[in-house]
Amino acid sequence: MIVTGGPPATFAGKAATTTIPIVFLVGDDPVRLGLVASLSRPGGNMTGINIFNAELASKRLDLLRELVPRAARVAVLVNPADAAITETQLKAVETAARALALQLKVFNANNDTEIDAAFETIGRERPDAIFVGITPFFNGRRVQLVQLAAFHHLPAIYGLREYAEAGGLMSYGSDIVDGYRQAGVYAGRLLKGGKLADLPVVQSSQFELVINASTARMLGLTVPPSLLAIADEVIE
Repeated sequence: MIVTGGPPATFAGKAATTTIPIVFLVGDDPVRLGLVASLSRPGGNMTGINIFNAELASKRLDLLRELVPRAARVAVLVNPADAAITETQLKAVETAARALALQLKVFNANNDTEIDAAFETIGRERPDAIFVGITPFFNGRRVQLVQLAAFHHLPAIYGLREYAEAGGLMSYGSDIVDGYRQAGVYAGRLLKGGKLADLPVVQSSQFELVINASTARMLGLTVPPSLLAIADEVIE
């Protein structure tokens, strides 16, 4: 069997075989992505976990605006190589931005050099905040992203708690560790002789808001009581 994390690896697995069972973990609707026929009856040789992180993009922008109420211009950093999940996020944040009267500017980055170059431009243009998109590539560069946001004195929101733990201002998203645990459960059931047809796609129901209060103070921000009341963790 094959276990994949993120759409690029999952699409590669889908292209490679139609017979070997594949358990995936993705952050977007697997039906929309064309990975399965339905959530309850995936069909084919694939099933897995949807952690919803791409689909939470609009909520992330709402939370960013609540923490930075003066924000009028927001930079959006995405990975164009992760096309499917990037498309979902951009549609969501553009719709949310219109409702919030925010002006967005999208920046693309697909390697370390492009991340640095994007932040150089962002630093010159001085938006009020930055929205960092969800993609496995960015997750592996979270320290770089958090440090660049701090260097340019930019409030930023991310999709995984690991960013906030690394010093990022705020994160909101699914519990990815629990998602991988569930993928492991499915893998174990298949290896013990279970049938893939008996394993519907699991949709994450655990979402967490993590705020780094130390970073907020460094940026001169006061975390409103409304956010503190709903935060799953406040890092001091």
